[in-house]
Amino acid sequence: MEKMELIAPCHFGLEAVLKKEIADLGYPVTEVENGRVTFSGGPEAICRANLFLRTAERVLLKVDSFTAVTFDELFEKTRAIPWENVLPADGRCWVKKASSIGSRLFSPSDIQKIMKKAIARRMQEVYDLERMPETGSEYPLRVFFYKDRATIGIDTSGESLHRRGYRQMTSKAPLTETLAAALILLTPWRRDRILVDPFCGSGTFPIEAAMMAAGIAPGMNRSFLAESWSNLIPRRLWYEAADEAANLVDDTVQVDIQGYDADGDVIRAARENAERAGVAHLIHFQRRPVKELSHPKKYGFLITNPPYGERLEDRKDLPELYATIGERFRNLDAWSLYLLTAYEDAERYIGRRADRNRKIYNGMMKTYFYQFMGPRPPRRKAGESVET
Repeated sequence: MEKMELIAPCHFGLEAVLKKEIADLGYPVTEVENGRVTFSGGPEAICRANLFLRTAERVLLKVDSFTAVTFDELFEKTRAIPWENVLPADGRCWVKKASSIGSRLFSPSDIQKIMKKAIARRMQEVYDLERMPETGSEYPLRVFFYKDRATIGIDTSGESLHRRGYRQMTSKAPLTETLAAALILLTPWRRDRILVDPFCGSGTFPIEAAMMAAGIAPGMNRSFLAESWSNLIPRRLWYEAADEAANLVDDTVQVDIQGYDADGDVIRAARENAERAGVAHLIHFQRRPVKELSHPKKYGFLITNPPYGERLEDRKDLPELYATIGERFRNLDAWSLYLLTAYEDAERYIGRRADRNRKIYNGMMKTYFYQFMGPRPPRRKAGESVET
């Protein structure tokens, strides 16, 4: 399979960020839908996409897409797919997840069972087997039904790509690594600018920013399910992608990235997470409440995910908390504030209308990414740093 179609799911509302990432890797995007981006590439694209994409939840190898309105039609069309082109005789293949929106076939469990039977029937006929051994590598399927059209993909990633491998210690309401990376990429922040997260929790925003600054690929410290697929991806392609990632790392970069939290235990956990990510030397973590937020330099960025009253008893404190955020922000000289929250009155108590407001679904929760933009720094000559 020299040319493949790959599907990268992502958070709803962040498709454009992922599309740019894929284009920057050098692969043509063929379709953008709600919550996923489809692109094409050779076998090496599976390796590089898993290693380098910061905002994708996983990478799927697209097998087929067809319309089915009855279970008989689903069985026959699934059976007609040349599964032998992607599955070895001993491969273990099953529908790990099925979803259905606006379709006549809406039972995930029935979709899973029928497609499993159809695949087994096809493979038995092709390989002249009475029963599939299923002793080899795993090839789990993910199936999306939308308005009666099924899209089938094989999961190449295994565990979700947000599991970078560094975050063993988390706060009570952690932000996923993929979402944090996408939100940073939505801002104009670059590694020569200051970044502070005054509600850093387990350190996800500062760690993801530091990894970007140091050129550390998000998948460097983990493995992927498709590494065992010798029938589709030569092993050397994984080695080449890993070498490419290693050559891009520059952990001597000079940055000003800081993370604060009022909880000392959380700060200790954030430091341990940063150690595992290889960026502890690039981040200054400190126990500090938001009311003590300050910085002497200009043109910095606050990028944060403050509390927003997930529990009813916490909501009475939100007006004072967001008013404090606004007051501390106004005391910073020419800074920008980027804030993810589900709190509907955030702008009211911060004391300013956001320049932009982007709706983003964090799992099933509707949140808003408020963007309060400060002035741009003056143009610099080559080699000159931002004003201090």
